[in-house]
Amino acid sequence: MSPAASSSSSKQDMSPTKIVLPDLVSHCNFPLRHSRHRKQITSETKRWLFKGDNLIGRARDKFHGLKAGLLTSMCYPDAAYPQLRLCNDFLTYLFHLDNLSDDMDNRGTRNVANVVLNSLYHPRSYQSPERIGKMTRDYYRRMILTASPGAQRRFIETFDFFFQSVTQQALDRASGVIPDLESYIALRRDTSGCKPCWALIEYANNLDIPDEVMDHPVVRSLGEAANDLVTWSNDIFSYNVEQSKGDTHNMIPVVMHQEGMDLQSAVEFVGDMCKQSIDRFVEEQRYLPSWGPKIDRDLAIYIDGLANWIVGSLHWSFDSERYFGKDGRQVKSTRVVNLLPRRR
Repeated sequence: MSPAASSSSSKQDMSPTKIVLPDLVSHCNFPLRHSRHRKQITSETKRWLFKGDNLIGRARDKFHGLKAGLLTSMCYPDAAYPQLRLCNDFLTYLFHLDNLSDDMDNRGTRNVANVVLNSLYHPRSYQSPERIGKMTRDYYRRMILTASPGAQRRFIETFDFFFQSVTQQALDRASGVIPDLESYIALRRDTSGCKPCWALIEYANNLDIPDEVMDHPVVRSLGEAANDLVTWSNDIFSYNVEQSKGDTHNMIPVVMHQEGMDLQSAVEFVGDMCKQSIDRFVEEQRYLPSWGPKIDRDLAIYIDGLANWIVGSLHWSFDSERYFGKDGRQVKSTRVVNLLPRRR
């Protein structure tokens, strides 16, 4: 064997074969609750998603493996059935969009954005034959029946930001750009899709919170801390699948690139950031001012909804098959993830 071949072989042997996940579940002390409507919304959303389609095999297996109904039931546990059903339709559809945008070029992303946003801004007058437009108009027409004007506006505006950031993500991916950590964090807060889900907390719980309260720096900071936890922990949990595809839009390769860390050190670095975001969420609540009994009560429900998302998303990530296949329970217990081979 030549020295070059030997060197190449030893480098391969030194490549990590597994990572150990940080223990985020134990760091999160918020109560985990479920809605009693979970089974019903799961079956109804399945009918809605596959309406007019004869999807079989992998497409339906993917739907069942995702377990979006479980995530919805944990994140909106107090919602009445109609609101919970819409939240589940949206979350399932959002994962559907996420998968579409993963393989899309910039123009494709913009085309989807154009159809979706026109359907939201003009749900009664805009017509498009695309399935994604029909689905968008369908759930949004149901949402505006009971959502407050503020919740409607925040939902549309943040979904608009989502598409703008996904477009940038597609450009970065196409050019092979690995952003710096600060730029990545700012972009990821929108590519996560969490912000429209925060507007759905208002909708699901029939809240009508004034704009000046929702725009208060402490309230914004609480939403940001919850977004960071959900998003950064997702980057840890999805890293294995993404690295197998060569995808670098993930905080772990960003940290490795910027800080010069090895893989496990970067995982622990991001894990520490996740724990700090939970701590920040708890700490920031001490600085909330009072706006009077009614608004304070509604705001407490909204903040509880953010906490439901933090704890619900952590547990769901191991129950879903999206990140760890059928090994989620074992990974949750051992925290060891065996790395998948890179796809050629």
